[in-house]
Amino acid sequence: MAGERILVVDDSAQMRDFLANVVLLGDDYVVDTAEDGAEGLAVALANPPDLIITDQAMPQLSGLEMVEELRQAGHDIPAILITAEGSENIAVRALRAGVMDYFVKPFDATELQEAIQRILRAARVGNVRTGVPDQRRLEALNTLIAIGKSVTSLLDLEMILSRVTEAAVYLAGAEEGTLMLVDSETGELYVRAAKNLEEGLRSMRLPVRDSLAGRVVKTGQPLFIGGEGMQKIKTQYLVRSLLYVPLKVRDRVIGVLGVHNRLVDRPLSQEAVGIISALADYAAIAIVNARLFAQSEAERTKLSRILHQIQDAVLLVDYEGRIVLCNPVAQKFLDRAGDENPVGHWISDMTDNVSLLDLLDWSTGEPPKQGEVRLGDERIFNAQVSEVQGVGWAVVMQDITHLKELSRIKSELLTMASHDLRSPLTAILTYIELISRVGELNERQAQFARQVKQSVQSITELIDDLLRLNQIEAGLGHRQERVSLPQIARHAIEAFQGQAEVKGIRLRLEAEGEVPPVFGDPVRLRHMYANLVENAIKYTPQGGEVRVAVTEEGGEVISRVSDTGIGISPEDQPHIFNQFYRASGVTGKYRGIGLGLSIVKSIVDRHGGRIWVESQPGQGTTFTIVLPAATMNEDEIQSEVGRYRRS
Repeated sequence: MAGERILVVDDSAQMRDFLANVVLLGDDYVVDTAEDGAEGLAVALANPPDLIITDQAMPQLSGLEMVEELRQAGHDIPAILITAEGSENIAVRALRAGVMDYFVKPFDATELQEAIQRILRAARVGNVRTGVPDQRRLEALNTLIAIGKSVTSLLDLEMILSRVTEAAVYLAGAEEGTLMLVDSETGELYVRAAKNLEEGLRSMRLPVRDSLAGRVVKTGQPLFIGGEGMQKIKTQYLVRSLLYVPLKVRDRVIGVLGVHNRLVDRPLSQEAVGIISALADYAAIAIVNARLFAQSEAERTKLSRILHQIQDAVLLVDYEGRIVLCNPVAQKFLDRAGDENPVGHWISDMTDNVSLLDLLDWSTGEPPKQGEVRLGDERIFNAQVSEVQGVGWAVVMQDITHLKELSRIKSELLTMASHDLRSPLTAILTYIELISRVGELNERQAQFARQVKQSVQSITELIDDLLRLNQIEAGLGHRQERVSLPQIARHAIEAFQGQAEVKGIRLRLEAEGEVPPVFGDPVRLRHMYANLVENAIKYTPQGGEVRVAVTEEGGEVISRVSDTGIGISPEDQPHIFNQFYRASGVTGKYRGIGLGLSIVKSIVDRHGGRIWVESQPGQGTTFTIVLPAATMNEDEIQSEVGRYRRS
């Protein structure tokens, strides 16, 4: 209601400002403030407010002492106490002092706003406390405390709502009580809990549009009727007096808590509005908690079913190394757990699996992101490690035994094919060389011989590329040492200088400032540059330029290989690193089988780097490679070695 006066008493200017300009803003309240209990007492005596919001611990006069002196002076003003500590003793003393509610710091501003509205609403119905004896109020407080404990400690919603309804009947001195909720599907009110209600009435449903309880749902305000004759709740269900208060979740009414006198001609007290409203608040909290718990249980059950049915191993370990979650597949790795539930135990106590323990090694600050874990002598799992913020590390392990076997077979086939193909290819090249020695060839015969020789060389290059790609993907022969990329790039450029000069292409290297080394395999890094430079020369027309630039930016070494060639269309760019992919428009014009860039990408990945392409047709192409600089100490280097090998 507009114009209600509220006095804010707090020795903290920041808290006074927060209460006056945030909590109380927008409801047309008249707000007075005081800096301590003594000033608050003077302001309240001079101009009594409708409500006092006061801090407890203040110099000169505490909040409770101020309210007590106001009562002694004949001013029974509703008050809300804000305190830094909460206990039943403080609650009892606060109620005896005339305090309607109290909040422990830190508190929820929305809950405080709801308490303010509830107390002022009750005050509008009638004087909240006049004539209520301390003993009766103490009983009410003890009941509210018991209900509050039930809300936070019990998960049985049926029991909590029954207790709330019984408490409402007892505290209001009523004959019977009901707690009704709004059916979300029909919009009707139905009885969820009742006290002393006839069995036949427990199944009643009330329309919201034309019932007394429905009026409370629509207005969101308490309804008090007494001494006005018989009131119809439902056909053939009449009462002499009633009190209904809304159950609210935020600003939405979800139900009604009501008490009635049906037989006894004794009106209910208006002073019960505040207490019944508090009980309704507890009921609303219990309903919300129950719904949240039900949702949580449903999600937990769903997650549990998924974890038990998937074929991947899922393991969750906290930051200290204790097992938080483990599905049946993952439990096979915990060879020391036996039939015992491993949850809550240290991972190191549950398994002797060295590859799994190495993966979860915190000695370098955090575990590697991925690796391989062996189960026994036969099965191999690819493990991905990711952080679950605030919980720990999740390990998802996928059985790749079959893929490993296929990879082994592929490698053997490639090796055998390479061996079996190289012998006849060598023989063909030898005979091509010998043909010219046994007799002079005419121009047409010489051209045929050159074409055969080029074809054999292309097949040989294909075999070499396939073997090289297979070795890179398998991690075979991968050396680890500090490497200077400018030096490696210079060697690659020198190797292609003659080829560039034939086409009149300018080939240059730019290395700005001190470029730190990277940690990797010098041979494969040379292949990386060689493939990119060779491609650039191949697709750059006569008189063009190919540039290799190496710089350091933010702890990373950046290499850019740029040309002024034919460019790559936007449609081809997403696929350019795929094996055997060749851009449109180059097939038939330029030699190649589409493995060069795939090899480059594999080398970059093996070194923990990134690569991307930027190009416009007819305007040239730039390949950018980012590799981590080798700026760590020796222990960190060894850790990186392990990470690269596992990846």
